[in-house]
Amino acid sequence: MSASDPHSGDRENTSGDPLLKPFRLKHLELRNRVMSTSHACGLEVGGFPQDAYQRYHEEKAKGGIGLTMFGGSSNVAPDSPSVFQQLNVGTDEIIPHLQRFSKRIHAQGSALMCQITHLGRRGDPHADNWLPTIAPSPIRETLHRSFPKEMDRHDIDRVVKAYGAAALRCKQGGLDGIETLTSSHLIGQFLSPYTNTRSDDFGGSLENRCRFGLMVHDEIRSLVGDDFIVGLRYVVDEGPGGLPFKDCVDIAHIFEREGGIDFFNAIYGKMDTERGLAVDNMPGMASPIAPWLQTVGAFRKEVDLPVFHAARISDIATARFAIKEGLLDLVAMTRAHIADPHIVKKLMSGQEERIRPCVGATHCMTGFRPRCLHNAASGQENTLPHVAKPAERSGRKIVVVGGGPAGLEAARICAERGHEVMVLEAAAALGGQVLIGAGRSWRKDLIGIVDWRIAELEELGVTVRLNTYAEAEDVLAETPDVVIVATGGIPDIDWIDGAEHCTTSWDLLAGAAILKDDIIVYDGTGRNPAIACAEHAAMAGKNVSLVALDGSFGPEMTYSERVSWKQRQYELGIPVSLDLHLHSVHRVEGKLTAKFVNEMTGQPVEMTADQIVVERGTLPACDVFHALRHASKNDGVTDIDCLLDNKAQPDTFNAEGTIQLHRIGDAVSSRNIYSAILDAARLCNSI
Repeated sequence: MSASDPHSGDRENTSGDPLLKPFRLKHLELRNRVMSTSHACGLEVGGFPQDAYQRYHEEKAKGGIGLTMFGGSSNVAPDSPSVFQQLNVGTDEIIPHLQRFSKRIHAQGSALMCQITHLGRRGDPHADNWLPTIAPSPIRETLHRSFPKEMDRHDIDRVVKAYGAAALRCKQGGLDGIETLTSSHLIGQFLSPYTNTRSDDFGGSLENRCRFGLMVHDEIRSLVGDDFIVGLRYVVDEGPGGLPFKDCVDIAHIFEREGGIDFFNAIYGKMDTERGLAVDNMPGMASPIAPWLQTVGAFRKEVDLPVFHAARISDIATARFAIKEGLLDLVAMTRAHIADPHIVKKLMSGQEERIRPCVGATHCMTGFRPRCLHNAASGQENTLPHVAKPAERSGRKIVVVGGGPAGLEAARICAERGHEVMVLEAAAALGGQVLIGAGRSWRKDLIGIVDWRIAELEELGVTVRLNTYAEAEDVLAETPDVVIVATGGIPDIDWIDGAEHCTTSWDLLAGAAILKDDIIVYDGTGRNPAIACAEHAAMAGKNVSLVALDGSFGPEMTYSERVSWKQRQYELGIPVSLDLHLHSVHRVEGKLTAKFVNEMTGQPVEMTADQIVVERGTLPACDVFHALRHASKNDGVTDIDCLLDNKAQPDTFNAEGTIQLHRIGDAVSSRNIYSAILDAARLCNSI
């Protein structure tokens, strides 16, 4: 790159895949343009990145990534507490962990950087040390709900020093660099007039509001020197009610000129509300692909330093476009690497079509992070492989009954391990309940979970028989060594007095039920299907209300899903009643009367409609499983200890048996896609 134009190198060299071209960041040579941004992956132990945490990032490095960043919101000071499993860079105890981490990642050819920050008002006064949160002004954040103390000059000087000390620890730990975080964190809280109402040298004018952040970066640079990379995770536009694009550009110019920084890692929006976090900052499946890419590209034209960016850049075509068109210098595919940490490796080997797609389900951003909805190995690299290893006894015949996500994953892993695999599916298409979920509204990208596995089964030569309702004798006729029953479940409504009057959520979403004019949808799970039914009915012009068993909206959804569905509920004017348990449904004078019991008061509540739609999960469809138990060596028992220890399953119950028999997914109990795929991964990686 020329000294006058840090972006010139990628514009002049146009040969080959733009994603695979090296990039020079100051003195650091990155092997390609693909990166993963800092995030709280949930694997810390005691505030430190120990073995599982390091192994999770090492898999991306093995997969060819150029730069992996870690430690989303790593805390620099005691009054910035851990509220979502962050790292603690405020103590020297972290240095040896960073040293081991650096050696591990550098050995695979990738660069490693950490994000350091102070949460300010985003903290929790009841977490860690129970210290009051601090902020430029005593303005409460609605998401994290603390009432912060207004910082005095002693607080400012103390936190500035804490930033510098944390950055130095990262350098001593062998990292290639660090970034600080602005948006909605302490530096950003000073930058914004909406969170900074001070009248001293740190408030008022734009220059004054930059003062704290500049002091932080001056302190960092004075301690780490010029041979260490320092960047800014920087908001380029906070959207309505926040800093506008022009102000963000003006602030960026000040930091370029005076802040001693080496790059901008661009983000959009605010993260101080659940909506801001789920819709703007970390958009999910309801969002378009790469919603802020053009805005970030416009910002890149205004600044001189390299610009990186992540926000639902989940597919290679978009990532390649971002680099080729000069919108970004490095493209961050963070959640995409949770779905498949071997993206770059597959690109380099000409296997782009085999990259496991990120479908944007945001399962990786829940309390179970970083677990991907359809990659059970992510975050569990010490127990599950991303690529199945050849079996010690390959060539066994495996029959999988059922072609939903559990069955497809079981077939894929068994075939990867070298077994002969057959899938028997009763329906005319593979996919199971995913086909229903992907068939409505904004959740269509779920189909990627099915499509990718179908393509993998074709690549692996797995035999698939559709329209095959397998009885026990049909399965045994194939003379299998192992049978895996993944037949899923059926809607659970028979517990209702008057179930014959009810419509299942499946029938409504699959188009098998005719919509009536006045509809009550009952949500007994807090998952996606009930609100999807309500949305479908409302969009069809019907009068619909949602009645839920739970005391809150969508408690089993990820926060991104919950926000998206709440938006649809408000847009469509769907009334919601909570804390009601459905007891019975009866037909009275041509209408259906549903009787509920209030979970809080115990009082009965009656509602009348033309149609009652019920969602309460599923019951296992396991007739074929029970019919096969007599022929199984293990009596259909899956040994839990062996399952968790990745050991082969024992054959201990029936000496006359000829097969080993297992069931997985909803054929065991009503759960979610991830649980179904995890069942398959745990079982089949030891067959």
